[in-house]
Amino acid sequence: MDDEVRRSVIAGTWYSGNSELLRKTIEEYFANAEEQSVEGEIIGIISPHAGYSYSGQVAAYGYKQLAGKSIDVVTILSPFHRMPVGRYMVNSASCYETPLGKVPIEKELLKQITEEVGLTFVSQETEHSIEIQLPFLQVALKDFTLLPIMVGLGDVYGCQDIVEALLKVLKGKKSLLVASTDLHHIPDYDEVVKRDKAVVEALSSFDLNRIRKVLSPSDCSVCGKVPVSIVVDVAKRMGTNKLIVLHQTNSGDVTGEKQPGQYTVGYLSAAIVKS
Repeated sequence: MDDEVRRSVIAGTWYSGNSELLRKTIEEYFANAEEQSVEGEIIGIISPHAGYSYSGQVAAYGYKQLAGKSIDVVTILSPFHRMPVGRYMVNSASCYETPLGKVPIEKELLKQITEEVGLTFVSQETEHSIEIQLPFLQVALKDFTLLPIMVGLGDVYGCQDIVEALLKVLKGKKSLLVASTDLHHIPDYDEVVKRDKAVVEALSSFDLNRIRKVLSPSDCSVCGKVPVSIVVDVAKRMGTNKLIVLHQTNSGDVTGEKQPGQYTVGYLSAAIVKS
C-alpha cells in the first residue's frame, strides 16, 4: 500500500465508488437544495458525515453555497470515532484520494501547527468523517489543499491551543473551516428532535458560551461537538458575525422510521458568515 496516498475507506458503501455516478449524485443534491441567499463571506460550515443516502442532501445545502468560489486551503476538523491516540491526529499521507481524484494535504501548514500544538501522525486510519466531506468539496471548488485534523479530546472548553494555532497559520489565506459532525445519536426519535432543537437554537445565537454550554454535558451525543467548538471559535475570531442554519433533519425523517426506541441521528448544515 502506498502510504503517501490515504485511499478511500468508504467508496462503494457510504457513497458511490463510481466517479461519474458520484459526481452526478452530488450535482443532483445541489440541484435539489433550495436556493438560499447568504449575504457575506462564508468562513466556515458545519456539515454532517453519515452515508450520502442519509445526510448527503443535507450536506449539499452548505456546499452549494461554495460552488465556484476560490479557496486555497480547507481545514476540516472531525471527531475520531475509535479510540484516539492523541488530542489532535493527522494522517501522515501526502493526499486523500476519492473516486473524484486526489486532494493534497497541506504539509507545510501542518508543520507550522506542529510547532504550536502536538499533532499525532497516524497511518491507515479508517475514520470516515473527513473523507465524507471531500467529494462535495471536489465538486464545489476549484483546486484546494487540505488541513485534515481528527480531534481526540472530548472537552469543548479544552481546545484553545488548536484555535490559536489555526488562527496563526491561516492568517492572510483564502481558507474555509469545516466542522464535520452529526447531531444527537439516541434510540429515541422524539428525544433527538428535542435535543437537536436546543443545539440549533444555541448555534443560531452564535454565542460561543451558549454553544459550548449546550454541547458540554457528558450525555451530549453530538459526535463532533469539539470540532464545532473549535470552528466557531476560530471563525468568530476571524471576524464572522452570524451562523445561518441552512437545513436540518434526522435519519427518522429521511427513512420514515420514527417508532419508539428507533435509533435516530440528527443532521445539520450551517454557514458561518462574515457580513
